[in-house]
Amino acid sequence: DAGVHALGQVAHSRIDEDFPIPEKKLCSAFNSALPPDIQILDAKIIDSNFHSTKDAIAREYAYVVSTNKHVFNRNYSLFVPFELNLGILNTCASIFLGEHNFRPFAKKNPSTKSYICKVEESYWKQYGNSIFIYNIKANRFVYGLVRSLVGVMLDVAKGRRRIEEVQVALETGNKNFPSPLAQPKGLFLKKIYYPEEKNFFKNNLDFSKILLI
Repeated sequence: DAGVHALGQVAHSRIDEDFPIPEKKLCSAFNSALPPDIQILDAKIIDSNFHSTKDAIAREYAYVVSTNKHVFNRNYSLFVPFELNLGILNTCASIFLGEHNFRPFAKKNPSTKSYICKVEESYWKQYGNSIFIYNIKANRFVYGLVRSLVGVMLDVAKGRRRIEEVQVALETGNKNFPSPLAQPKGLFLKKIYYPEEKNFFKNNLDFSKILLI
């Protein structure tokens, strides 16, 4: 989605055997042709049938919410003008753990054949007095899922929704209440996971140090 960020995106490209750029110069060559809001952190030439999307076994996202307006983080976090209760947020987040049909919490996409996702991690952490970060890791994601879940949980935190409503929607596949998608600017792709034999890239970025928190 436009406005979403990535700390650990992975891509691949097929190249000819006589590719003219040596591996050690790949990053600088690519970055010299990219806009300033995109940066290649690592690049390798591998003898493999590696596919950056199909080989992935899990993905991890984070969503940043701030209860204080911050001029420098305005494009990287969602400002909410009310206090948040970390306990309530985590109680709601725990509902999404496990394998579920997330159709009630996904945007419509004709190309989506299945809405079944297995969520391994789903929790909120608080940094200081005003930053709340939602972390979620799953084997796959459907279109708009993270932004939808954050929107629902913020509605629960506001008192507009009850946790029981969210539980019923997940169990029955029917969501009979409107909750807006959280804005894209707070969403970050943190990491893509691969089988050990295809884990060519190590993402060791400390996400908590990326923002001014």
